[in-house]
Amino acid sequence: MTLVVESRRGAVRFRLKVQARARRDEIAGVHDGALRVRVTAPPVEGRANWAVVELLAEHLRVSRSSIKIAAGERAPLKLVEVAGLDPATVLERLRLRSE
Repeated sequence: MTLVVESRRGAVRFRLKVQARARRDEIAGVHDGALRVRVTAPPVEGRANWAVVELLAEHLRVSRSSIKIAAGERAPLKLVEVAGLDPATVLERLRLRSE
């Protein structure tokens, strides 16, 4: 399955499926068009969201301030917006190929 990345007003959007309290922080592939992300942080007081932003910023090579959780702050399924990138760059930096 391929990650669905939409271009929108100088930014890109894609869905995440987040697993909090995992054994390690990692990008675990794509499932149903959403990027699967595992973080060790608990889903308490925004800690898991902060860990997700940190992990994405590292992999996408952007600042944390470029990443925004547009929807799903309190849910495991989230919509993320990243400013300043195009869909091809996101897929390349996440090492996902477009099919």
